[in-house]
Amino acid sequence: MGRVRVYPNEAVRRVIAFIPEGHLHVRLVLELDDQTIVLQEATVAAIVRAYASVALHPTRRAVELASRRLGKGERKPFYAEWQLLETGRSEEEVLEEAEKLLEEAERPGGGAEAS
Repeated sequence: MGRVRVYPNEAVRRVIAFIPEGHLHVRLVLELDDQTIVLQEATVAAIVRAYASVALHPTRRAVELASRRLGKGERKPFYAEWQLLETGRSEEEVLEEAEKLLEEAERPGGGAEAS
């Protein structure tokens, strides 16, 4: 894994969601202070699924998704071949790793992490 950075709201200049001409799926542009990232719909959907899985669950504190290639018979029609799917690692393992990453992360402007 490369360098880890925390991007607070003030480091996000803007977000653009769009469907490119001739395409069917949404792309999401994250324009940050130091770079611009374009995510495909399958990635955004996985992030939303992971977020909802943790934020809306009364006890869950972490979930990990990892990239996996699915054959045509394994995925729903029109779904991407590569998907981010739950790994099955324990919540405790995932939470411990994520907290270490957060501790070591660079912060634009040196600000503290918000709760």
